[in-house]
Amino acid sequence: MINYYETKSQPITKVMVWQAYKEVKTNAGSGGIDNMSWEYLQENASTELYKLWNRLSSGSYFPKAVKQVAIPKKGGGERLLGIPTILDRIAQQVVRKQLEQQVEPIFHNSSFGYRPNRSCHQAVSQACANSFNHDFAIDLDIKGFFDNIDHELMLKAVSHYCREKWVLMYVERWLKAGIIQADGTFKPSLTGTPQGGVISPLLANIFLHVVFDKWMEKHHPEKPFERYADDIVVHCKTERQATFMMNQIKHRMETCKLTLHGEKSKIVNLRGFSTKKYPKGFDFLGFTIRPRAYTPKGSGKVKSIPSICVSQKSKTSILEKFKSMNLHKRRKPLEEVAKAINPVLRGIITYYHHFWKDDMRMVWNQLNARLLKWVKWEKDMYKMASVRYLKTKYKERPNLFAHWLLVYP
Repeated sequence: MINYYETKSQPITKVMVWQAYKEVKTNAGSGGIDNMSWEYLQENASTELYKLWNRLSSGSYFPKAVKQVAIPKKGGGERLLGIPTILDRIAQQVVRKQLEQQVEPIFHNSSFGYRPNRSCHQAVSQACANSFNHDFAIDLDIKGFFDNIDHELMLKAVSHYCREKWVLMYVERWLKAGIIQADGTFKPSLTGTPQGGVISPLLANIFLHVVFDKWMEKHHPEKPFERYADDIVVHCKTERQATFMMNQIKHRMETCKLTLHGEKSKIVNLRGFSTKKYPKGFDFLGFTIRPRAYTPKGSGKVKSIPSICVSQKSKTSILEKFKSMNLHKRRKPLEEVAKAINPVLRGIITYYHHFWKDDMRMVWNQLNARLLKWVKWEKDMYKMASVRYLKTKYKERPNLFAHWLLVYP
């Protein structure tokens, strides 16, 4: 184990700190417990970054506790984030780049989360492709994964792939930095790596690479899987295989001090015969993979194949977002309304229109109905007159709203 209080010269250059500053700055974000803002850091960059480099390179850098922030979950409840200070995020970026260079080449091909040149869409595509010749799937959910990672096992996993003592030393210090809760009290970090840190996704990937990916590769190489951070899908050919694998994975997680969520982790029947009733599809990264009936030309027989569609949870979440915009209450010209919401619409289109575009027609029709309500309130028109007004605007500027290129009003 690395000495937590070791203070020796470390091979960290000023260029490494400056590059990390520029990379973290692109994502901006709020400050931590020291209340330092990006505006202040920009004005005093040379002084503050020099002091940070001096502490990092001498081994005397100790991170501040993270600030606990609660954000709502899509399915209800709250997710607790741990927000480091801006300077701590820059320091984490320095270490993350060094560590990523060593572990990225050894990561499993079926791991997609938080990795360069890999995306959610690739993971979903592979999950659908593997479902063609595997009738059953296991949809896994690890209970409170980021909050329950064992520190000793985490450091053991990092030390297995990284030999630089200074990297291990700083990783250990971040894990033990502690949390300042919403009421201002200090809570020691006994387990977990806080969501919100720059280095946390990489540490989580390293941990699950050892706990799950390498274990599957060694003991069950014939079972394909997809993993995006802690969202995991395992494919099996039969119900018996799926039941066996569920028990094996549950035991493996318990051995590594993790727990599968009893209700959310489930076996899914995509086409196979079974005497038990299993769900007929599973949600993965905002999409649903489920069997779809089709009839090949000339055969006259109905067959079932896996297909990808936008999940109902995602559609409900998008509609809730549209509702929270209160478009009909905005007392502005239609052009300004479009300018305000188009960035959100483009983001939705880029992500959810990657596979099947017609699947989102209902969502866009709901948005057009809200725009129609805006016309009725703003222009004091009846329904048919409001429809004609929107159609006239569409003819004049068919790209006024990003979704009008897909569904006209």
